[in-house]
Amino acid sequence: MDLQAIKQRFGIIGNSPKINLALETAAKVAPTDITVYIQGESGVGKESFSKIIHQLSNRKHGPFISINCGAIPEGTINSELFGHEKGSFTGANESRKGYFETVNGGTIFLDEVGELPFETQARLLRILENGEFIRVGSSKVQKTDVRVVTATNKDLLALSQQGKFREDLYYRLCTLPIHVPPLRERPSDIPILFRKFAADAGEKYHIRELELTPEAEKLLSENDWPGNIRQLKNMVEQMSVLEQNRVINEQVLEKYLPKDTKSYSLMLSNEAKNQGINERELFYKVLFDLKRDMNDLKGIVIGLLENQQSGNSDFIERNRAALTRIIPGNEGGKNTELSDIVVQGANNNVSKPYFQNDKEEYEIEELETFPEEENLSLGDKEEEMIRKALNKNNGKRKKAANDLGISERTLYRKIKEFGLN
Repeated sequence: MDLQAIKQRFGIIGNSPKINLALETAAKVAPTDITVYIQGESGVGKESFSKIIHQLSNRKHGPFISINCGAIPEGTINSELFGHEKGSFTGANESRKGYFETVNGGTIFLDEVGELPFETQARLLRILENGEFIRVGSSKVQKTDVRVVTATNKDLLALSQQGKFREDLYYRLCTLPIHVPPLRERPSDIPILFRKFAADAGEKYHIRELELTPEAEKLLSENDWPGNIRQLKNMVEQMSVLEQNRVINEQVLEKYLPKDTKSYSLMLSNEAKNQGINERELFYKVLFDLKRDMNDLKGIVIGLLENQQSGNSDFIERNRAALTRIIPGNEGGKNTELSDIVVQGANNNVSKPYFQNDKEEYEIEELETFPEEENLSLGDKEEEMIRKALNKNNGKRKKAANDLGISERTLYRKIKEFGLN
C-alpha cells in the first residue's frame, strides 16, 4: 500500500517529510512482529499509528486494545493486564482474565508506558522475551501470543538512567522506535489541518466552514502548538461556534491563541531533553530562577545607590551580566545601553529608586529577601512544624495535633518517624 493510500484510509493529514517518514516506517514494520516504540508529545496522534501498525499487519483480524497505563491505579494494574485468581486479594470474588490473555493473537497498545510500576515492568519484560505471564495469585505459567506496541511522551532513556524505568525493558521496547513529529516541526501542515477541522466542524454544526486570511494563516503556522493536533482541533471547533464572521483575520485569531506558549514550551522541551527532568521540576527551576533574579536586582539597586555617592564608576560594568539578564526588553543584552539605566536616590529626593529604559519605568518596591541556601525539603519543614507544636504545648500530643490539624495517631507516627522525644 502506497503512502497516499495509507493517509486516505486512516485520515492522516499532511505532507511534511517527518510525518511521511513516520508513516513509511510504520508501514514497513507492520507485517513483522517486532515490538514498536512510538515516541511523541501529547496530542500528536500516537494511538493512530498503533492502529495503522495493527491494520497493516498479519494480525489485523485479531483483537486490538488500547490501554492508558497512567489511568490505571497501581494497585490494580497487574490484575488488569495479567488477570487474577479468585481470592487473590480483597474483592477478587472470581477469577478474571487480563488483557494479555484476552488479546491473544492480536495487538495490545500500551500508551504512557513510562507510568508502569517496577513490578509491572518486570512482568511485561517476561512477556516480551518469551510470551509467558502469571496471573495475580497464581503459580501457573501461561503463554500468550500478542504484538506489543508502546508509546510515551517521556524520555524513557533518561528515566532509565535516573533509575525510574528498567533499563533492560527500555532496550527491549525500543527494538524499532517511530518518532511522531509535533506540529511545530511540520508548520506547512498546520493550514491543511485547519481547513480539515473547519470542514468537519461546519458539517457537524451545519454552518459554513471558517476561512483564514493570508496573514492569519501565517500566524497560525508560526504558533508553537504545545497541545499539537488536539489543541488545534479544539481551537477550530471553538472558533466555528463562537465567531459570526466566517473569514478569520489575524486579530480574531490572536484572541484564541494561547499567550507566550512558544518560549515556554520550547524551554520545557529543551530543558527536559538536556536534563531528563519532568515538568514539575522545571516549574520549580523557573521559580528559583525568578528568586535569584529578585535577589540580584535588589543587590544591584542597593549597590548603585551606595556607589552613586562614592563615585565608583565601574560598578555597572561589574554587574553588566546580571543587569542585562533581569532588565525587561533587553533579551540577551544585545541592545542594552546600561548608561540608560537611571537610578534616582537620596540625592534626587526620590523615595523609591527605579530603572528606566526606552519603553517603561520600573519602580523598585521593597523586595523580600530569600536566603541563598534555603532548605526546601518538605520532610525537614514537617519535622520543624511538629517540633514547634510540641514545644508550644509542652509536649502534650493531643493539643499539638489539634494545632497542626492532624490526628493524634498521625502525630505519634510522625514523632516516631522523625525520632523526636
